[in-house]
Amino acid sequence: MPYEVFLALRYLGSRHKHRLARATTLIAVIGIAAGVASLIVALAIAEGFRDEMRDKILRGTAHITVMRADGQPLSDYHQVAAQVANIAGVTSAAGTTYDGAVIIGPKGSAYGVLRGIDQSSSQVTNDISATLVRGSLEPVFRRDGDEQALPSVVLGAELATRLGVDVGDTADVVSAQSAYSSTNANRRRVRVAGVSRSGLYEYDSTWIYVPLETIAAFTGNAHAASMVAVQVTDIYDVKQTAAQIRQKLGRAYQVIDWQDANRPLFTALTLERRIGIIIIALIVLIAALNITTTLILLVMERRRDIAILNAMGATPNGIMRIFVIEGAILGLCGALGGVLLGAIATLVANRYHLISLPADVYSISSVSLHLNCNSVIFSALVAFGLSILATIYPARAASRIHAAELLRNS
Repeated sequence: MPYEVFLALRYLGSRHKHRLARATTLIAVIGIAAGVASLIVALAIAEGFRDEMRDKILRGTAHITVMRADGQPLSDYHQVAAQVANIAGVTSAAGTTYDGAVIIGPKGSAYGVLRGIDQSSSQVTNDISATLVRGSLEPVFRRDGDEQALPSVVLGAELATRLGVDVGDTADVVSAQSAYSSTNANRRRVRVAGVSRSGLYEYDSTWIYVPLETIAAFTGNAHAASMVAVQVTDIYDVKQTAAQIRQKLGRAYQVIDWQDANRPLFTALTLERRIGIIIIALIVLIAALNITTTLILLVMERRRDIAILNAMGATPNGIMRIFVIEGAILGLCGALGGVLLGAIATLVANRYHLISLPADVYSISSVSLHLNCNSVIFSALVAFGLSILATIYPARAASRIHAAELLRNS
């Protein structure tokens, strides 16, 4: 074992260490551990919030949206969907539409979005069925031959609560195109067949699922679809798939992937994550400065030992390494303790759902902390690196002690 490592371990474990030095050593380790744990938890919250937002957004919307470049409705959406579905990486392509409407229930009225459903797409219908908390999607597409029968819809849970309706109740839908006109031609009574909860407040508070075959009765438009919703196999390779769609369809169509559509949101989340890292890294730096205090006290306490080592032939670099190793050991202990505390805090928070949010402000009601291996390693390395930096001044001071002068004055 190199003598630098041996002496560093001996000095740290010495029973004759001054009480103040012991206290600062303990405070340094605890401070670094707390900083690392805080950084791990902060990164886990940021990762969890981003993943929750992404998953819930993609659960209700398309990975890629195809529409006409001139903004006109897609009268041939079946052909466009068939072309897109044959592209590698595409799992499904179906026509859909998003039209504004006012829906009126027993408790009042609210703004809603008519989401057109293409029943030929099994993936779309399965995704909607997976979010149902009450009722069924089957009555929405059922045809019993009675033209006077009320069309069925599926409402978001928050929207249903605001209107005061449930499965089996009726409500009135007024198309946004006719909301300000004197005629009630586009006012239609509907029956609630189901209530869905996607977990994203914007969807649960506004969306009204309607079959594409009956969407014209609500909007008064002659078109069946305003866009084609495309689902892909790999959401992270969506850029390449979107490029293939553009190449196949040509300039007459506009192709927007989910990353471009939600860029402002995820850019803001990334900026928030970086700011959090910088702030907590500064906290870790302040905690690491306790290592500087600890080593300064140790250097003052071990001045005679340092002088003897100089007299025995130890080089200034060798003496400097002793105290750098001591600081590295303290930083490593604090980093490992922080990783353990951060992992425990993350597991406890997920187990008892400690992170809850107001859904109308943050869109989601709760956040699961996602513990990422890269984030853990990053947090530990930040603490360890700052601990090494904190050793530079006291280690250099120790290496500059002159043996002859010290022994002569002692």
